[in-house]
Amino acid sequence: MPDFMTTYFGPLDKQSCIYFLFLSMIFFAVLIFTMIGEALYIIRRYKELNFTVFTSGILLLFNAFIAYFVNRLLYTMCSKSLA
Repeated sequence: MPDFMTTYFGPLDKQSCIYFLFLSMIFFAVLIFTMIGEALYIIRRYKELNFTVFTSGILLLFNAFIAYFVNRLLYTMCSKSLA
C-alpha cells in the first residue's frame, strides 16, 4: 500500500515542471494571436466598432494574458522549488 501511495500521490521530479513551461508557451502564442486578431478586427471594423465589442476584446486579451502569466509563474515556482 505505501508503494501505491508514493507512486500516485508522492512528489514529482523536476521534469514535471516542463508541463507548465509547455502551457506557458501555448498561452503566449494564444496571447499573440489574440492581439493580432483584435488589432485586425479594430482596423477593419473601425466605423462599426461599439463599446461592447471593444470591451469584450479587451477582456479576451486580459484573459489570455492571465492564463500565460499564471502558467509562467507556476513554472518558475516549480523549477525553483525543485532545484
